[in-house]
Amino acid sequence: MKIAPIWRTLDQASDFLDPVLIHTGQHYDKNMSDVFFEDLGLPKPDVHLGVGGGSHAEQTAGVMLKYEKLCLESRPDLVLVVGDVNATMATSVVAKKLHIPVAHVEAGLRSRDMTMPEEINRLMTDAIADLLLTPSPDADENLRNEGTAEERIHLVGNIMIDSLVRSIAKARDLGAFEKYGVTAGQYGVITLHRPSNVDDPATLEHLLRVLADVDMPLLFPVHPRTRAVMDKHDLVAKCGLDQSQLQFIDPLGYYEFMNLVANCKMMLTDSGGLQEETTFLGIPCLTLRPNTERPITISQGTNELSTVDLLPEQVGRIVGGQWKKGSVPELWDGQTAPRIVKVLETFLQAD
Repeated sequence: MKIAPIWRTLDQASDFLDPVLIHTGQHYDKNMSDVFFEDLGLPKPDVHLGVGGGSHAEQTAGVMLKYEKLCLESRPDLVLVVGDVNATMATSVVAKKLHIPVAHVEAGLRSRDMTMPEEINRLMTDAIADLLLTPSPDADENLRNEGTAEERIHLVGNIMIDSLVRSIAKARDLGAFEKYGVTAGQYGVITLHRPSNVDDPATLEHLLRVLADVDMPLLFPVHPRTRAVMDKHDLVAKCGLDQSQLQFIDPLGYYEFMNLVANCKMMLTDSGGLQEETTFLGIPCLTLRPNTERPITISQGTNELSTVDLLPEQVGRIVGGQWKKGSVPELWDGQTAPRIVKVLETFLQAD
């Protein structure tokens, strides 16, 4: 979702830049990778590193070993990375040690929770990147507070919203939610994949029991990581979830999933991107985490942090129509990719 609008802009509007698309393989499940390439109109990657699963160290090392070889063979003029996954940090380190400039899209986001692998990836990538392409003013302020030179910081807006703006009309018209027997505006959508929520079976069981008590149909596309824990510990049967309003479904493609989101009453998630998308769409969002690296979705948008204890009261406010309306932050306008490409061209032409 983050690469697609940048790729299209590079492909269609830039005679100066010749992009090469690299798939590291960190996201390797077909339903979590290939289908998104198809839905978002991305071409087949020029190179697929095929790193696959494993521990954080195994993934990071696998990306670094294969990406270093690729960089030595092809010697790019600049490496552009997005987000906060292990591959983001790994490719950035490789590039910088080879004296190749790095541009980081979604720079400056901070949860200040060092138990999150993503926070470590953000900090390390931002510390070495030459171009810090930020989604919101709070990200700029985070970087300034860390002593980052002003010339490295570029406020470009939210790249996730570029994909959403391009896709939302088609997504709304799909009617994907109807096959689950729910009514538009009368159901919720759940996503859970963060280790703090799903890796410990007792924590996940408690969370599922609370969700099962929500008096509203809930559609739950289950992430492979979450499904593995649920199946291993037989949580559906153990919690009597087959008798609840929770519907467990397979992961969906981008358009089908956004159809569910665009027509729902509320979102319950631990994803960063969905906090942003629901803020843009004006949909109430409960983030099942103690913190967020996207606080603007709380201060300005439709998001609130949640816990199993807070959830019933928050759902009650949403159902009762007492939720905040929110507004769309600055530069979340679907034109972030052109601003990014302009920064890249200016940097490379000056080099």
